[in-house]
Amino acid sequence: MTDSIQVAEIDSFHLLIEGLKLNGIETIYALPGIPITDLCRKAQAAGMRVISFRHEQHAGNAAAIAGFLTQKPGVCLTVSAPGFLNGLTALANATTNCFPMILISGSSEREIVDLQQGDYEEMDQLAIAKPLCKAAYRVLEAEDIGVGIARAIRSALSGRPGGVYLDLPAKLFTQSLPIEEGRQSLIKVVDPAPRQIPAPEAVARALELLKGAKKPLILLGKGAAYARAENEIRQLVEKTGIPYLPMSMAKGILPDTHEQSAAAARSYVLPEADVVVLIGARLNWLLSHGKGKTWGGKTSKTWGGQQYIQIDISPIEADSNVPIAAPLVGDVGSCVSALLAGIGNNWAKPPADWIGAIADRRTKNVAKMAETLAKNPSPMNFQSALAVVRDVLRDQPDTVLVNEGANALDFTRSIVDMYKPRKRLDVGTWGIMGIGMGFSVAAAVETGEQVLSIEGDSAFGFSGMEVETICRYNLPVCIVVMNNNGVYKGTDVNPTGGPDVAPTVFVKNARYDQMMVAFGGVGVYATTPEELRQGIDEAFRSRRPTLINAVIDETAGTESGRITSLNPTAAKKTA
Repeated sequence: MTDSIQVAEIDSFHLLIEGLKLNGIETIYALPGIPITDLCRKAQAAGMRVISFRHEQHAGNAAAIAGFLTQKPGVCLTVSAPGFLNGLTALANATTNCFPMILISGSSEREIVDLQQGDYEEMDQLAIAKPLCKAAYRVLEAEDIGVGIARAIRSALSGRPGGVYLDLPAKLFTQSLPIEEGRQSLIKVVDPAPRQIPAPEAVARALELLKGAKKPLILLGKGAAYARAENEIRQLVEKTGIPYLPMSMAKGILPDTHEQSAAAARSYVLPEADVVVLIGARLNWLLSHGKGKTWGGKTSKTWGGQQYIQIDISPIEADSNVPIAAPLVGDVGSCVSALLAGIGNNWAKPPADWIGAIADRRTKNVAKMAETLAKNPSPMNFQSALAVVRDVLRDQPDTVLVNEGANALDFTRSIVDMYKPRKRLDVGTWGIMGIGMGFSVAAAVETGEQVLSIEGDSAFGFSGMEVETICRYNLPVCIVVMNNNGVYKGTDVNPTGGPDVAPTVFVKNARYDQMMVAFGGVGVYATTPEELRQGIDEAFRSRRPTLINAVIDETAGTESGRITSLNPTAAKKTA
């Protein structure tokens, strides 16, 4: 009779945890529940940071923006079926905005799901996820966990970043492997997002086009911010003397106060420019698809005739709306560096009349804005409240600004200057509501910096319960809710005269500040700019979770802000 030899084993829980840690992923954003509760516990016990939310969509939003801030996939962990679906909104939004993210969800067993036998939270999650993300994978065997993680990381980061779904059926977690065999099955991903160098002939074509421009313009998108190419971009802008226009999340790549910024002359430079250099920006709806009166076209579908140099890592992005004369395919840093190398030291700056015309309009518009911001109406309006925020960011430029809403978003974009890259996080391409608290949590966790979240009262309602999450982790987040009692404004009435308020009206004089107090944070009720500034200053000094209920004129605001035309009734009125 011989003694049996006990072989140490590692279970699937720890294979997944070790596989993530091996690839530098130390934080999981999650909402625990069957069948992933034990995974959350074991991940924390293994030294990972597990940030637990009250709703999966907000955990997903946190993971998505963590990916943008770190250039590593943010990981969101959810339960099956309804939990997965909640996280799926964030995954789809991450893919649309090119944020690297991995959504990991538990799921029911395949043999039951495929026969539709009515299992607990039965759903073919892989099939549902596939159309809404870059890639979707299912791991059925413990020895494939390492491959699954590696494929998810490469898919999320390579080329144009985006969302990836990883499906883990509950039965997977009952499996284990001999510990050495299991650890050898894990993969450390090498160079998941390799630099992509542009073709020399493409660079030469772009330079030749730019050399002949009389009214050149550089347009910066959030892809440029994600690429961390701010040094190269600054050199390009300053060496060529070309004015630039930043999209919302590209603000701060160069300071908004830079003398070559054309942000305050946007409506002039877009239709007047003859050659436009798109750097990490897409001609989507945020840029009117490169068509219409915004670009000097005669109708909404008419191309204005500008010629474009487009820097993008995805070749299929070119010509998606208008002809691209000089596509430059590669990563932003490599493409901008190639342009710099070709420019040399004898580059002719843009004509003085182009630069002068922009400067004149910028000066006039800045003066007009300053006049508006200097007013101190009672009650406050968006402008007088945001004048305070503008001053705060000027004094403390390392602050991460999170912003969502309709008017709260539009006004903040145009009023508040940014000074450093990746400090402004907002609703992005979809204009999706509900990103505020998830983004705020991740920004605080990933950067350690003070976070200031400017929220419309409607937008805040989508994720407001996550103030408990902010308090639970004692994060340095200051939330300012622009409270005008409703969606856009609080003055709509029920046309029938019935007892129900209008669909756009909220409870009058709601005390959002008391929500934060209920969970142990600080609540501030502010009716003047002075009270608002005092509240923000104290929040920054203490770094305690704070919510400031900024009461503004309920007549302030316009329907849908700058996208009013998408409302059929409004469009008919203006036709």
